Amino acid sequence: MAQDDAGMIREVRAKSNAAIAAHDAEALARVWMTDVTVVISTGATTSGREANRASFAAQFASRPDVVYVRTPEEIEVMKSWDVASERGTWTGQWTQADGVTKIGGNYLAQWRKVDGAWLLQGELFVPTHCTGSSWCTTHP
Repeated sequence: MAQDDAGMIREVRAKSNAAIAAHDAEALARVWMTDVTVVISTGATTSGREANRASFAAQFASRPDVVYVRTPEEIEVMKSWDVASERGTWTGQWTQADGVTKIGGNYLAQWRKVDGAWLLQGELFVPTHCTGSSWCTTHP
């Protein structure tokens, strides 16, 4: 049976989460369009697949135990334009010198279907909580 578009997006999101858990920036970059734009929890914006791949590679190097998990709550597909909206919650965790940082919040992602494959065009991550280390007490 053919998988619906929302199911395909959930599958790609699961691959994205697995790539982060494995610290595999190359695999993570394969789920992005070349012009992907990501706004992270600190408000920093990174545009382009290569720049975002390099950003994740740097995090993996500086935070050896970092992990992020994105959990979709709602996916809406507009088939006529091959575009979809994903809304959900995210968590992140890594060890700082003074404790384990635990951060999370809400996210919104825009997907585009390109040659039959769903790819991320943009993501926005908004923090709603942060605990565990001094990293949380200073606004970035």
